[in-house]
Amino acid sequence: MTTRILIALTSHDRLGDTGRSTGFYVPEAAHPWKVFSEAGYTVDLVSVQGGAPPRDGLDSADPIQGEFLADPRMSAQLAATPRPADVDPAEYDALFYAGGHGTMWDFPDDKALAALARDIYEAGGAVAAVCHGPAGLVNVTLSDGSYLVDGRTVSAFTDAEEGAVGMTEVVPFLLQSTLQARGATHTGAPNFQPHVVVDDRLVTGQNPASARGVAEAVVAVLAGR
Repeated sequence: MTTRILIALTSHDRLGDTGRSTGFYVPEAAHPWKVFSEAGYTVDLVSVQGGAPPRDGLDSADPIQGEFLADPRMSAQLAATPRPADVDPAEYDALFYAGGHGTMWDFPDDKALAALARDIYEAGGAVAAVCHGPAGLVNVTLSDGSYLVDGRTVSAFTDAEEGAVGMTEVVPFLLQSTLQARGATHTGAPNFQPHVVVDDRLVTGQNPASARGVAEAVVAVLAGR
């Protein structure tokens, strides 16, 4: 059995036509990394385009984010992440999609990233995502052609939360609505409150406040296999 978890990061750095920047949401990678590391897993990073992925949401007052960015192994990986096509899914117990608005542009249509999710899941591993990270799930199909999320209960950044942050007309699609269109049942908490859903080996969380809970649930799922 492997003891590795792969965290997927967006490579997209522009918020549509707003002129504002985006990237992977640092706390949604840092807090899961901390949970996974403390549980004994080796954590690796991958990004859609490889190289150094853009960052967003950094809180310099959060010691876990500081620890994540200062960790020599993570720092080296953040400077030169591989692309999904260069990663062997057989080496991983789980794939975790970190969020950040950038994911809405580049996660859904990256076929190599979707293939990683399919192969890890079908080999008995876990697939997890938080906040906008479930954008990576909307086009993942299993070997039988069905959507991974079809018939599953999930959570993601809600349409109401997207409206609350003024991004409804900026993002290329609404995440909650699209997951539902793929056959998923979406559940949510009030805006910006933590909410984690576990459906077999698929683990999803609603927003940044859910990141640690999703990671803890992944550890529990893997322990129960």
